[in-house]
Amino acid sequence: MDYTIWLIIGGAGAIAFYMAWSIGSNDVANSMATAVGAKAITFKQAVIIAGVLNIVGAVFVGSHVTDTVRKGIVSTTGIDNHTLLLGFVASLLAAAIWVTLSTWREMPISTTHSIIGALLGFGLIAGGTSTVIWGKVGSVITSWVLSPVVGCILAFFIFKIIVKTIFAKDKPVAAAKIVGPIIFGFTAFLIASSLFLKTPLSENYGFSDVDGLIIAAAVSVIVALLGMILLRKVEAKSNDDHAAYSTVEGIFRKLQIGTSCYVAFAHGANDVANAIGPVASIIPLAQGIGLGSEVEVPVWLLALGGIGISIGCMTWGRRVMRTVGSRITNLTNTRGFSVDFGAATTVLIASKLGMPISTSHTVVGAVIGVGLARGLEAVDLNVIKKIIVSWLLTLPIAAGTSVAIFLCLRTIVG
Repeated sequence: MDYTIWLIIGGAGAIAFYMAWSIGSNDVANSMATAVGAKAITFKQAVIIAGVLNIVGAVFVGSHVTDTVRKGIVSTTGIDNHTLLLGFVASLLAAAIWVTLSTWREMPISTTHSIIGALLGFGLIAGGTSTVIWGKVGSVITSWVLSPVVGCILAFFIFKIIVKTIFAKDKPVAAAKIVGPIIFGFTAFLIASSLFLKTPLSENYGFSDVDGLIIAAAVSVIVALLGMILLRKVEAKSNDDHAAYSTVEGIFRKLQIGTSCYVAFAHGANDVANAIGPVASIIPLAQGIGLGSEVEVPVWLLALGGIGISIGCMTWGRRVMRTVGSRITNLTNTRGFSVDFGAATTVLIASKLGMPISTSHTVVGAVIGVGLARGLEAVDLNVIKKIIVSWLLTLPIAAGTSVAIFLCLRTIVG
């Protein structure tokens, strides 16, 4: 085999690590941003937790099988293996560059959409408009609206429920002791459901959907009972309203850490394999095997993605955390919990329905929803405007960059 092909394979591994680093600096930062913004945990604690949970989620629960072409954007029929090889390398690099630039600008974007845009550009230049599966592109564009709107609505109502059932009461702490365990239990049900319903974990252990629901319900009851026991001794330090509100925020602080951890774990489990999917496709192409309907993702590649994500979060994660955690609206622990709950619920429901949505867009929408629950003046519209512009630019810029890189590689390699 030509040595240049092996050079591309080696470079693809490095680009995959770079892409994982970019994901860590942007996407993963979203998962911990609300906890840091609400001061539930420090930045150092956030990056350690996110790093560990992403590696665990990627290696042990993450899907080890991925579609050969990311999200079915490009039809490989009629495109030779050599061209596909160059195209996947160009797409990875283009997507990573755009994510890096967005992180530098402190803008939260979708790394999934970056990859899709890059593959779109490669597909157009390699095989023309007929190569692109436009229905999938349309569903991605739809998700730009769907993800943030649903996340916004859910977070808005969750926070309103907390205000109405706890903060609006004469004795907020006493109300929190009643409402808190219910919320704890429902949150546990959500997390357990995401782990045991139609996931690699449930498949490995032979759990049916009914088994998953029973396990989730049992976990929910146990957590609710534990919540009742733990909250029984919680009392405000004084009788004034400020002390009562601070006590309630303290109750939600630990719960918020838990929901942020869930989002980080879920990201590692669900998104890492997808991000490195093009690399998994490069391996058989380089060996001259060609592409089947599915490609096995090696564990070492999942680990590489998880480690790269961890380093990205540690080194540059603060930039996007600052935007999501504090620049859109001011977050407290109850608001941060509402964001995490709204975002996690949206992602869970959408993934079960097979809808292509963005975790980044959903989190940002949920933050906006919590801000709007306190009035329009509580939201920084200038920041939101910049974020939306970056979302709209993701697909065309990633596509254009991918085309440029692909043409350069084709000229160099031949």
